[in-house]
Amino acid sequence: MAKHLFKIFLSVSLLFSAACTVSAQQKTYCNPINVDYGYTPFESFTEWGKHRATADPVIVNYKGDFFLFSTNQWGYWHSADMLNWKFHERKFLRPWNKTKDELCAPGVGIIGDTMVVFGSTYTKNFTLWGSTDPKGNKWFPLVDSLEIGGWDPAFFTDDDGKFYMYNGSSNNYPMYGVELDRKTFKPKGTRTPMYLLESWRYGWQRFGEYMDNTFLDPFAEGAWMTKHNGKYYFQYGAPGTEFSGYSDGVVVGTKPLFYDTPTTPQSDPLSYKGGGFSRGAGHGATFQDNNKNYWHISTSIICVKNTWERRMGIWPTGFDKDDVMWTNTAFGDYPLYLPSERKEDGPAGPGWMLINYKKPVTVSSTLGGFNANNAVDESIKTYWSAKTADNGEWIQTDLGSLATVNAIQINYADQDAEFLGKQTGIYHQYKILSSTDGKKWTVLVDKSQNKTDVPHDYIELQKPVKTRFIKMVNIHMPTGKFAISGLRVFGNGNGEKPTKVKNLIVLRTEKDKRSAYIKWEPVDNAFAYNLYYGTAPDKLYNCIMIHDFNEYWFKAMDSQKAYYFAIEAINENGVSAKTEVKKVD
Repeated sequence: MAKHLFKIFLSVSLLFSAACTVSAQQKTYCNPINVDYGYTPFESFTEWGKHRATADPVIVNYKGDFFLFSTNQWGYWHSADMLNWKFHERKFLRPWNKTKDELCAPGVGIIGDTMVVFGSTYTKNFTLWGSTDPKGNKWFPLVDSLEIGGWDPAFFTDDDGKFYMYNGSSNNYPMYGVELDRKTFKPKGTRTPMYLLESWRYGWQRFGEYMDNTFLDPFAEGAWMTKHNGKYYFQYGAPGTEFSGYSDGVVVGTKPLFYDTPTTPQSDPLSYKGGGFSRGAGHGATFQDNNKNYWHISTSIICVKNTWERRMGIWPTGFDKDDVMWTNTAFGDYPLYLPSERKEDGPAGPGWMLINYKKPVTVSSTLGGFNANNAVDESIKTYWSAKTADNGEWIQTDLGSLATVNAIQINYADQDAEFLGKQTGIYHQYKILSSTDGKKWTVLVDKSQNKTDVPHDYIELQKPVKTRFIKMVNIHMPTGKFAISGLRVFGNGNGEKPTKVKNLIVLRTEKDKRSAYIKWEPVDNAFAYNLYYGTAPDKLYNCIMIHDFNEYWFKAMDSQKAYYFAIEAINENGVSAKTEVKKVD
């Protein structure tokens, strides 16, 4: 009865509501990136439910456009702005490739004016594809059956035109590299080792959700090479794709193959996102936009219905004055500037805060234990589900008081999904309403006519809106129940920012200098903290967002170096000043 009354009320109240205020010229995006992720193609992976899945992404800039490939998508995407992605349906494996994987962990590179694509394999019969018109989805075989295989392949063309392939995916063997003849694509010599993990020294490489290395050695995989200022930055993923600490590391050398050249591993991960809503930043690739700014795309985790349930995130990246390579994942799942808006040495995003963390939620119905508060707990692993996917199911978040709303991210969850493999032609439809009193509603976003698949939809409002209540009303789901892992509202609570953290304590012992126990005095009006760390006081490039608690067990350090820490407090109104940098030997 309540649902029917709401529908009647909604139809009347919308006669007086304002028009949709979605930004026509969007300046920001939000991770996980919003593309039409395919569903796992493997029935054996769906015992706990069918679900979307991809990983191991690569983006290359080809003639001014971005091209995105990832595991088992039965095609690829391209974008001119890194926001709006067009999917191109394409299967790259030939009939003689007897595998259910379609481009697992694809290798993508550029040789002259040709884009090349190759899938993971340990056999020698996969096709190396080329295209001079990937926007037109026109491809031709460069080599019908490439002589050399490799799992998690990556390609790199040096300034002198020489072409290299890197690969490796193991917890026993190193990553490898080899030069290929750029006409025949045959190997020139044998593969040479590039890097073998050193978890005895670098704590972040240890296997396990808490880097506790309990039963397996860590895995290295996902090679990538970037050249900057005459140096070669070899990137690799570790220690395991199912963990929050899934990261990309980097080793710096003076030649594209490391067998006869000194190398220097950077002590800390290049891309690391151990906290927050969307965690993990491993097995990815580095690329440049048209303004020559660097970006890093990588895999982020869900890993609930299956270990391989994953998504993708894109982070600002670059090199400092000392040629140290960095990736900025602080607030990495909050709104970030698109390439068109990113300024050199400027902020990564507009500074809009999450304003509905653990705020009261009401819903139209609840399926089993998939409770409403799961939609605002800042964990992509948990979700609320309605009992149905019916038109009119809804979820409402109360901001507690009038707040300024700039953007909203909707993260759908898979509950009772029915699909296997890549789907085209599916779509979501919904409306988002706002209210200052919970009685009179205004339409903020109207996607009742939407015909696109938007599993992580992100809406930047054209003008900020002051409101207290945000309600999302379902109209159509592509499959399964109406389920949300994150209804995330960004803006400003218009109150006091948190005060500066006091008494940051870092306890590091000689027994295992890879680890430390970190504690600080809680800030009364903070719901989270950003803990920054690095091996130099001016290079605190890595960050962990920690919700609710004022302590953290940190196990990611280089045992042979001193470390530096700083922390800031976070609430819906902003961020406190950072503490003074603290050195720990």
